[in-house]
Amino acid sequence: MLVVFFLSFFCAAALTLLLVRSSHLHGGLSKDFDLAGPQKFHSRPVPRIGGVGIFAAFAAGVLTLAWRQVTSFEWVLTLLLCCAPAFVSGLVEDLTKQVSALRRLSFTALSALLGAWLLDASIARTEIPGLDWIAAMPVGAAALAVFAVAGVANSVNIIDGMNGLASMCVAIMLAGLAYVALQVGDTLIASLAITVIGATLGFFLWNYPNGLIFLGDGGAYFLGFVLAELAILLLARNDTVSPMFPLLLCAYPVWETVFSMYRRKLLRGRPVGMPDGIHLHSLIYRRLMRWAIGSRDAAILTRRNALTAPYLWVLCSLSVIPATIWWDDTQALQMILVTFVVGYVLLYWRIVKFRTPKWLVLRVPQAVAPPPVAAAGASVSRGGDNPPHD
Repeated sequence: MLVVFFLSFFCAAALTLLLVRSSHLHGGLSKDFDLAGPQKFHSRPVPRIGGVGIFAAFAAGVLTLAWRQVTSFEWVLTLLLCCAPAFVSGLVEDLTKQVSALRRLSFTALSALLGAWLLDASIARTEIPGLDWIAAMPVGAAALAVFAVAGVANSVNIIDGMNGLASMCVAIMLAGLAYVALQVGDTLIASLAITVIGATLGFFLWNYPNGLIFLGDGGAYFLGFVLAELAILLLARNDTVSPMFPLLLCAYPVWETVFSMYRRKLLRGRPVGMPDGIHLHSLIYRRLMRWAIGSRDAAILTRRNALTAPYLWVLCSLSVIPATIWWDDTQALQMILVTFVVGYVLLYWRIVKFRTPKWLVLRVPQAVAPPPVAAAGASVSRGGDNPPHD
């Protein structure tokens, strides 16, 4: 496992650095030039094709894994094939800015459908009243898997809003998944999860804190797809894993998406797909980072951006840690999930009402504000807020 981790890590780090250094060659296609949207916090164009390095490194890790585990050769190559539609559709959007979100979601659903067909990655049990009878039918189990995978991929795209936010959260969730896979003896799923972690952290080196490159739609959809697909495969291959484990594992991005839809449609009377700048990470950036407000200096924006993501890493961990502890206890996972949702809503409400606990607010006097550093600009990947989700 360490072999594929380090291989994917160094491949992703090297390829991502190459993309950053060669941006003068492909920047006309790859850079995010939209700086004015409500969800934009970067001050200069930045390449948004970080997913290329991640996917290539994952492919290298998968091929190595297939070579080392001959009995799983065909299976892991099939998984790589299933990833392709989700990744390619996002990458085409990163380069052309002309692929609608509905089309990208359709290709991600196609990836999930291929997984259900070729790898038996279906959700045959849910422990949710009203859904188990659907899951009991092969078509229903496949449909639930397609819905879940597309939803998680879309949710990862939504939280791709600050330097290092989506990539580190995915790494945290995959670490929890790998741990549980090892607990049940599923070394193949654990190895694949560790491969993705390595590739993600290789990208993370150049995305955080200075935002030299963005994840983009290709990277976000790929990471969301592979996270959800591996979680479903773990559930399908191991009866002792509670079906609530994947849901609690991905609680932060999934609930961020559901709550955003509720907030826009029912509270504000706006279309679900209309972009806005009041995601939880946006509110933390604007209301908990109480220094250099109003500054458009690239270095200041980057530093302020970088200090936002750790809040959400902690929030993500608050669901991942208990999920890895009680991975086989459905009732405990359900109670923790409800607690997480309530806690999220209370935190969001307090920030909106300017009643944030003082210990959460970061204040840095201007006299000791961080010195300027070379930065590509505080990042918010354009991939994180495209219709229909934002």
